[in-house]
Amino acid sequence: MKLTLLGAGVRAPLFAAAALRRADRIGLDELWLLDIDPERLSLFGGICADMARRAGATSLVHLTDDPRAALRDAAHVVVAIRVGHEQGRIVDERIALRHGVLGQETTGPGGCAMALRSIPAVLGYARLLAEVSPDAWLYSFTNPAGLVAQALRDAGFNRAVGICDGANKAQHAVAAWYGIDGRLLQSEVFGLNHLSWTRKVGQGTEDLLGPILLDPGFRAQSRQHMFDLELSRQVGMWMNEYLYYYYYAERAVAEILADGKTRGEEVLEVTQRLLGELRAARPSEHPDAALEAFRAYHRRRSATYMHFARPDAPDLEQADSVVYPGRPEKSEDEGYAGAALDVIEALTTGKPLLTALNVPNQGAIDGLRDGDVVEVSCLVDDRGIQPLRIGQMPETQAALVASVKAYERFTVEAIRRRSRDLAIAALMAHPLVLSYPRAKALVDEYLAAHGQYIGWDAAGEDAMPRSEM
Repeated sequence: MKLTLLGAGVRAPLFAAAALRRADRIGLDELWLLDIDPERLSLFGGICADMARRAGATSLVHLTDDPRAALRDAAHVVVAIRVGHEQGRIVDERIALRHGVLGQETTGPGGCAMALRSIPAVLGYARLLAEVSPDAWLYSFTNPAGLVAQALRDAGFNRAVGICDGANKAQHAVAAWYGIDGRLLQSEVFGLNHLSWTRKVGQGTEDLLGPILLDPGFRAQSRQHMFDLELSRQVGMWMNEYLYYYYYAERAVAEILADGKTRGEEVLEVTQRLLGELRAARPSEHPDAALEAFRAYHRRRSATYMHFARPDAPDLEQADSVVYPGRPEKSEDEGYAGAALDVIEALTTGKPLLTALNVPNQGAIDGLRDGDVVEVSCLVDDRGIQPLRIGQMPETQAALVASVKAYERFTVEAIRRRSRDLAIAALMAHPLVLSYPRAKALVDEYLAAHGQYIGWDAAGEDAMPRSEM
């Protein structure tokens, strides 16, 4: 079986490590890594090739900058591209913050800007994949994952799935609390990507989440401590951490502004440091040093994730005193890679998997269209992916989902039709924007900043040719 990763950037070594551990179980014969940036392909691909060597599978990893070669005869393809790199993310954040709204890359105007850049490139790869490997499954790590999956499905790519490791965190947290195998648990997840709730995690008819949801110890060791106890009591369900940006909208903007650096600027700083260390180490010549530099980077980035919303989290200046280079790994955190590989394994072997994915609703959640891509619990086996019946959402959650889903529909249609007016309508529908003057200004500034990637200008006309990554 051939597995391809499009975008051999900072996620590639984690993905390769997880794939190599599962190679025998999923019948992996070839792992192809593609990137159009020669240096990143060499540096991160070099780490992946060394991992294969250490695993005794030297011939398994292939590096290329040729999309057709990477996709030809692939059974499964993961797309993890970042159009505009970290600099594009920073532009998105800063434009939004100048208008007093959140610029996070998956939520609100920042998510819209990233979708404008990402979706055309992902659709280009999907069209090529349909030509050279029409039966392949396509998994999108590219943010905003739900919007990208919606665009792929609307364009007729019926084997496209949006992957987010955050969708299953309640299941993992409950399993860790009780000390049981998370694969034995079934969750009831509903909503949209980065806008979802988990109302139950259990075995059979027994709910294991409800009794511990407000437990101080459970809250302290999970991301639920980001939310006030009173809010957790009112909602009565596990909340995806990205709901922080909705439930604490003004605070989130104020905290990011007070921090002095956006998350994009933080990530750029640690990424540039990593690239410098890898250039000095030269993975092909000093593989141990390169691997340790990457692991330190990963720990540093993870330690500072959403630190402004987590009183216990270090900032970048403190992270190195908490995250020591050379400290042994406690475990291999597979994250997005594990979520995708779980699905690949279930589809390949037929062993049933219960997990939350971004797929068409197909009647799972009441009040949404069948073709709406939602984040929902699914059953995966060799027959495919089947969303599980959720039924009616609570009224408060249903109202928020409805408004954000309207924004997603408008955004996908705006990209398809290259319509500035529809892009403005999309942001007007988003609960974090709403205002017409603000939506109009945001769209015009994003179109001006990213015309080379988006492919059309503020008048809805063709601009410069789009770049793939």
